[in-house]
Amino acid sequence: MRVAFLAFRLMCLAWLWPVTQLNSSNLPNKRRHKELYLGENTKQKHGGRVDLKLKKLDSTKSLLIKSEQLLRIEDHDFAMRPGFGGSALPVGIDVQVESIDSISEVNMDFTMTLYLRHYWQDDRLAFPSSNNKSRTFDARLVKKIWVPDVFFVHSKRSFIHDTTMENIMLRVYPDGNILYSVRITVTALCSMDFSSFPLDTQNCSLELESYAYNENDLMLYWKNGNDSLRTDEIVLSQFFIEDFQPSFGLAFYSSTGWYNRLYINFILRRHIFFFMLQTYFPTMLMVMLSWVSFWIDRRAVPARVSLGITTVLTMSTIITGVSASMPQVSYVKAVDIYLWASFLFVFLSVIEYAAVNYFTTVEEMKKLKRAKIPTFNATEAMVFDGCFHDNDIDLTSFPEVSSTPNTERNTQTRNSTVSAPTEGTRLRRKHPLKQNLSFIMSNSYMIDSYSRVIFPLAYLLFNIIYWSMYA
Repeated sequence: MRVAFLAFRLMCLAWLWPVTQLNSSNLPNKRRHKELYLGENTKQKHGGRVDLKLKKLDSTKSLLIKSEQLLRIEDHDFAMRPGFGGSALPVGIDVQVESIDSISEVNMDFTMTLYLRHYWQDDRLAFPSSNNKSRTFDARLVKKIWVPDVFFVHSKRSFIHDTTMENIMLRVYPDGNILYSVRITVTALCSMDFSSFPLDTQNCSLELESYAYNENDLMLYWKNGNDSLRTDEIVLSQFFIEDFQPSFGLAFYSSTGWYNRLYINFILRRHIFFFMLQTYFPTMLMVMLSWVSFWIDRRAVPARVSLGITTVLTMSTIITGVSASMPQVSYVKAVDIYLWASFLFVFLSVIEYAAVNYFTTVEEMKKLKRAKIPTFNATEAMVFDGCFHDNDIDLTSFPEVSSTPNTERNTQTRNSTVSAPTEGTRLRRKHPLKQNLSFIMSNSYMIDSYSRVIFPLAYLLFNIIYWSMYA
């Protein structure tokens, strides 16, 4: 019985052995299909991205470490400048002006956006390269090496653009040459002269200098001479840029010595058309409007007074508006001369009507007095004009004076018809100006007639002199 049972077991094992071998051979394929299935599900789950855990580590993570090892940053002290203890390090500067954002006359400054590029050589960063290609980095590596400490002299505000990352670029060449570029917006002082405003031309400059290193340690220079300064097409609302010019100089500080200084000089010429529309044309119209009163009847007091006051107040408003947009300088500007001269013409037109009205009133009062007192006796005539009239005075009560030779000689002299003056005789001078003034006072309407010609001619002469001096 036992023998039969053992034989049956052996037959079953012999029959199951091929099936077991077949299943074991298909097991790796199933595992491979399972991994492929998991990978596809992961890709669909993460929006088409393959899970980094299923792949090897990202190569860019070790790239910075390799670059630091390649440049041997940890082997050197980058707090010291290249070639410390030797001659001055040459640092070339290259500037590309992107835009001039604003120019403020009130604050006397300008805002400029530019690309500032530095060129120097640091042998500590030299690295071997089979293809002689440079390596480019961003701001993260810049903080670990030495870079020039260039700053802007007379700057009020400045910042490095940081959208979306800090706009800093570092390019290292195999021989140790370095290009360091940064995009900066700076607001700097510009000492302006407004004596000819708004017909002025302003000279502004942006100055670059090393803060810590004097000329014995660092030498700043324009890398390509005059071609080191490049500009994009810049259009300003109130100014026309006549010239961009780089220059070089030295600055001395009593405590630290001499420093190299680079200048970005530019000349700005102001557009006059804006001020012609906003200031000069309205002023001219107000002056001409004040002349209308010369053609209005002198007895129309409300019309002429209201017109004169309106033009005076309008001129005051124009002067106030111009002064509010300008710095409080201690000298007279060209626009001030024009505005105050025009204000004087407007004011004189008001004074002219005051004189016309006064003389007209005096003339009418005299006519009124003549109508009330047609005849006068001797005493009234004396009171009125301050003179005695010989025909109206009785002289019979006075004793008759006896004639003497001297008296007869004097009588003959008085009765003599000789009109030629003798030597030493004082002649009474006539006063034509006084007579003309009296004539004008008695004919006040002539003041308006003269003003219609004198005022326009005087204002025309003033404009000719003004524009010939400042234009």
